[in-house]
Amino acid sequence: MLDASEDVMRVITEQIENRFQMPLADLRRAVQAAPQANPEATTVVHWYGLLTETQQALDIAEDALVEALGTQPPDVLDDPVMELAHQVNAAVASRDGRAMVVTYLLDPNAPGKRGPGVWRGASPAARRAPALPTSPPTLPSARDTTAYGAAR
Repeated sequence: MLDASEDVMRVITEQIENRFQMPLADLRRAVQAAPQANPEATTVVHWYGLLTETQQALDIAEDALVEALGTQPPDVLDDPVMELAHQVNAAVASRDGRAMVVTYLLDPNAPGKRGPGVWRGASPAARRAPALPTSPPTLPSARDTTAYGAAR
């Protein structure tokens, strides 16, 4: 049975292979040989490498935590064990964040990837005048104030 870590990596690998229609090892070699040929593939391979590094760090942190828990009484968690648990939590968060980046990069329909205005400032609406005035308001002059008071 696969653990959750292997499952995450397997799913991401399958998504990459489906997207680029080739095994991941072949894609890595192609990107290494010609990184400018497909910038999207280069970016995905880069982030997958970061994801792999983070997964390895998570595996090491989990192993250390399991080992430390094996030496502790069942109902006592001292500071070093709690620190290892925090390291595992941080590694999981980092791994999950990088997995989300890879998933985003693979999704052509992800928010912000289609249509005008993909990036802020690119849409025609962003080039129109501002909705609110950007110049400071002018104060009424003394003459305007007396005219206003006389009209009342």
